[in-house]
Amino acid sequence: MASATSTPTRLSRLQEKDALRSLNDRLANYIQRVQELESERAALLVRLEQNEESKSREMSHVRRMYEEELADVRSSLDGVATERARLQIECGGLTEENKKLHSRQQKSEADLTSAVSQWRRAEAALTSRDAEVSKLRSDKQRLEEQTSDLQDQLRNVEGELANTKNLLSDEMVQRIDAQNQLQTAKEQLAFEKNLSEQVRTSRSESRLLEVETARRTEFESKLADAMTQLRHDHEAQLLQYREELDKTFTSKLQNAQQTVKDKTNSISATKDELENAKLRLETLSSQLQSYHNEVSVRVQELERTLDRERQVWQERLSAKEQEMLGLRSQMFSQLEDYEKLLDTKLALDMEINAYRKMLEVEEQRLQLSPSPSQRTCLRGRKRKHEGPTGSSPASKMSSCSSESGSVSVSEVDAKGRFIRLKNNSSIEVSERRTRIQTDPDLDFEEFMVHSEMQQFRRQVKTLE
Repeated sequence: MASATSTPTRLSRLQEKDALRSLNDRLANYIQRVQELESERAALLVRLEQNEESKSREMSHVRRMYEEELADVRSSLDGVATERARLQIECGGLTEENKKLHSRQQKSEADLTSAVSQWRRAEAALTSRDAEVSKLRSDKQRLEEQTSDLQDQLRNVEGELANTKNLLSDEMVQRIDAQNQLQTAKEQLAFEKNLSEQVRTSRSESRLLEVETARRTEFESKLADAMTQLRHDHEAQLLQYREELDKTFTSKLQNAQQTVKDKTNSISATKDELENAKLRLETLSSQLQSYHNEVSVRVQELERTLDRERQVWQERLSAKEQEMLGLRSQMFSQLEDYEKLLDTKLALDMEINAYRKMLEVEEQRLQLSPSPSQRTCLRGRKRKHEGPTGSSPASKMSSCSSESGSVSVSEVDAKGRFIRLKNNSSIEVSERRTRIQTDPDLDFEEFMVHSEMQQFRRQVKTLE
């Protein structure tokens, strides 16, 4: 019975023991697993710390490298900007130098043009000298023609002399024949005389021929010498002038060619430098383009901010303009009111002055002396009328006038004793043909002034 009862209990205890063992094993496994996980967690934490430290070191390194790279980029950008400014300055200097070289080249071309013009003037002078030489040659030919004419005249004179001699010999023969008939005794003497006369005539003829030949030879030799000397002088001067002109033109042309060559070399060198500068500028421009793309975003943001601020200021400005328009309209309305008041005041002043003048005319006509109270009253705004017992009667006086010309009536006596005229221009008006008329039969006074220059009509009417 006991074994039977203990067996289930024992079995249950064994089962419990097995369950407890399994639970202990599971707990041990769990604890071991937890320890393993904790050790793994600690290792992972260590690795995480190491990774964070390495990451922080890498981040600091990357940040430092980025900052260094950014500083390098900024310094390179500053250098590029400086280089660009320097290149722009150099480009401006090269442009100015190119302009100077161009102006010098134009000056050299102008010098060359002036040299060519001088050469042309020299050619013109040479042509004029050739014309002078041709003129001298024509003069020489004319002198030669005159010499040939003189020689022809000399030959004619010689022929006439020979004819005269022949006539003379004939006459002498006739005279000898006559003398032979008359004077037979004097034949020997006549023969001797004839012989001596012939000898003397032949001598005189020979002397005359010798003198004429000598003179002609001397004249021809002198003329030939003068022409030869003149020709030599002109040829020498012409050769000297031509040599000097050739030397001057050659030297100027060589100088101009050398200058042009130097300028061409300098211009080619400048062009090469400009090409190099353009290449560098293109390289720098490509580098700047990348930076420009980065800056454009910031510029757009600033532009949007500026647009917003501009819109705000435009709204404020519109409000101020509206306020100014209101103030201006108010000011204009006040100004119009002031002008109306001023016009009214001027009209009242004119009416008061008209009443004052009319009253003064009536007082002068009635020979009344106004009292101080009346004068004070007349200066007021309104005219004060007194009753029947007052000192001044109630009367109105109206006047109208029309005129044409420069003479006007300034004052009219109430009794008609005088009329005062006034010349309103600087031209003197003659009073010889001036005529004044008045009609006392009418109920008003009428004055007409007739002159050469104008007609004036004034009516003064008194109304009781």
